[in-house]
Amino acid sequence: MAGEIPDLNATVRAGTGKGAARQARRDGQVPGIVFGGDTDPLPINIPFNVLLKKLKEGRFKSTLFNMKVDGHDDVRVICRDVQRDVVKDLPTHVDFMRLRRTTKINLYIPVEFENEGEAPGIKKGGSLIVVRPEVELVVTAGDIPEKLTVDMTGLEIGDTINISNVTLPEGAKPTIDRDFVIANIAAPKGIGGGDDDEESGEAAADEVEATAQGDEE
Repeated sequence: MAGEIPDLNATVRAGTGKGAARQARRDGQVPGIVFGGDTDPLPINIPFNVLLKKLKEGRFKSTLFNMKVDGHDDVRVICRDVQRDVVKDLPTHVDFMRLRRTTKINLYIPVEFENEGEAPGIKKGGSLIVVRPEVELVVTAGDIPEKLTVDMTGLEIGDTINISNVTLPEGAKPTIDRDFVIANIAAPKGIGGGDDDEESGEAAADEVEATAQGDEE
């Protein structure tokens, strides 16, 4: 079941065109538009400081929001474009798309590890090395998982947790078409030979580098 979707408050922008947009910016607002669905496009304003804070938090374009506009029903939206000032790199306009419950979207879902105390590898002094604290999935807007859960029961030193070891919500699939590493259990330093530790570290580093290159758009 989906977790709580963050609210994003906006106001209806009076007028359209460059003149209305410039006035909005002078008033400390960022003009935008909400489009899609079976409803006409809605011109909006979002407080500059609110939008800038959310942009700095990251993953803005892959976060589902519950948009609240006075006089209109709440609607689920996702950002499709942020235009920025070419000199100051500050937001000057933002586009949002309305989503139906059946709409497929890409979102980053956090990974949670449970039952560490039931992992023999951890009991022996091993360490959980998390390569991917979150995973990008293709999900439906009406059924967004709050998290992915990894059960560590029975895991030994040297074991690797891949995406294939994780039970995904029905209808969800990773955006990366391969069985990538999420985490592994590394041997404690100074125990079991330094070569194993070094190889484990190198493997994790290689995975991060490879996936980072593959994820770039």
